[in-house]
Amino acid sequence: MVGHALAGKLVELGHEVMMGSREAGNPKGTEWAAAAGPGASSGSFAQAADMADLVINATPGTVSLAALNEAGEGRLEGKVLLDVSNPLDHSAGFPPSLSVCNTDSIAETIQRTFPRARVVKSLNTMSAPVMVDPQRLAGGEHEVFLAGNDTEAKAVVHGLLESFGWSPGRIRDLGGLDAARGMEMWLPLWLRLYMQQPQGKMFNLAIVSED
Repeated sequence: MVGHALAGKLVELGHEVMMGSREAGNPKGTEWAAAAGPGASSGSFAQAADMADLVINATPGTVSLAALNEAGEGRLEGKVLLDVSNPLDHSAGFPPSLSVCNTDSIAETIQRTFPRARVVKSLNTMSAPVMVDPQRLAGGEHEVFLAGNDTEAKAVVHGLLESFGWSPGRIRDLGGLDAARGMEMWLPLWLRLYMQQPQGKMFNLAIVSED
């Protein structure tokens, strides 16, 4: 769902987008590309990483390393890698726990595993429709966070978020990639709030300060 939302928005904005799957010819990827229109294609994780200027990891956090290993370390070298994943562990049922937390994050794990990639964490704190259409909530007056160790990579992601409709004043740069720990640990509370919402109702965080 997250991958389709982001990829569809990027195609709409005029980007060339390849949806990666474990194998080229994946039926869901092929169907998405046919429906998304010009600029959309599908292929293996390796093919998608090879053609990309920017790689988006929208896989579940528990399988992100496996998917990125299939993409190949060499194909990720020097590229901005936008990590939208969350380390949700569903093995004990719902609500899930976190497979990594407190002193580490899935984003930092990805950065250590692929040290020449330029990992930026963002968009993992909200539902997919809100990621690509912030104006649907409170006129866009709510927050999106980003974190990373590479200033230029964060600037690329900042620009991408603005193209999605996020106001620059609502894009909160939290600093280094270690800030991804807090961003990911928000998910257990997010899920509890989600369970209390009327079906289909979207929500997000907004920071309200004193005058």
